[in-house]
Amino acid sequence: MSVNKTSISAIIITKNEQDSLKDCLESLSWVDQIVVVDSGSTDGTLELAKQYTQDVYSNTEWPGFGKQKQLAQNYATSDWILAVDADERIDHTLRENIVKMLENPPADTVFNLNELTWVFGRFLKHSGWYYRHVRLYPRELTTYNDNLVHESVIVPEGTQVAELDGDILHFSYRNIEHYLVKSAGYAKAWADQREARGKRVTLGQGVLHAIGCFAKMYLLKRGFLDGKAGFLIAVLSAHSTFVKYADLWARQHDSHYRK
Repeated sequence: MSVNKTSISAIIITKNEQDSLKDCLESLSWVDQIVVVDSGSTDGTLELAKQYTQDVYSNTEWPGFGKQKQLAQNYATSDWILAVDADERIDHTLRENIVKMLENPPADTVFNLNELTWVFGRFLKHSGWYYRHVRLYPRELTTYNDNLVHESVIVPEGTQVAELDGDILHFSYRNIEHYLVKSAGYAKAWADQREARGKRVTLGQGVLHAIGCFAKMYLLKRGFLDGKAGFLIAVLSAHSTFVKYADLWARQHDSHYRK
């Protein structure tokens, strides 16, 4: 008697990820389907993706991270979804545990997975940068929310949240310039969301939140144990926090502002 195998699709959204995408795709060679949704790459991202999967799509009218991941999920056909970013890789331990879980998957359950980020020469085990979030879930159970940035999987009421050992290895920033470009994009998306809701801020709030960000990351989250990289990412995160408040404040006080 044949037994139906529980299948899994990996979903990835991309834009100009030629330098990162190959390692990501190769770490997903074991899944049943890889879905890539691109938002207008001008490098070799699309050509590279097509070497690994036929499920490559384009949506250049950027709706935000949450809705773009919803779109990627809509193209998926497997029983389970594994959401991965182009600059991430699935390590061997996590791969083995996912495969084992799929042999007898639990009902109404989503999985929190570890994300371990490489920043400026080392993996950060502290600083609040080694954490779990839902990345693995049944396709018909849920999807991502609509957030423009800092999107997350909706956990329906009554759903169990379980964990698996192993790591998603996140190679987030190539250098300081790359960090600043990415953080500026996140700051704009943050300000867009709050402007749309009619939120107002002051520069004083920006300063206080920036100081709080540094203190939380470097002291409360023991970023000092991550060495110089821990100090640097705490300073840069505080800067990014201030910038998003400054962006929204500037919109409120500049009648000539254009997005």
